[in-house]
Amino acid sequence: MTKSELVANLTTLNPLLPSNLIEEGANEILEKIVSALAMGKRIEIRGFGSFSIRDREERVARNPKNGESVTLEAKTVAYFKAGKKLKECVDLV
Repeated sequence: MTKSELVANLTTLNPLLPSNLIEEGANEILEKIVSALAMGKRIEIRGFGSFSIRDREERVARNPKNGESVTLEAKTVAYFKAGKKLKECVDLV
């Protein structure tokens, strides 16, 4: 599901709210998550999951096109861990 599909679904469920207001709300939530991660903070949404950042060490990988070994530099990545309710819902699919 894309962000525009999410906004469309939320607009259908809440016909009294204008879609531009719903889209602004979705954008604001995503911006707050990104800015918190950029400051090194952890975001937890109970039942859904938590967002955090993790440091990846330098490692050797393989180029799939030619099989050569390449060194991947250390980097910081965003990480998501699914919450209990989300895991239970996905297990039912």
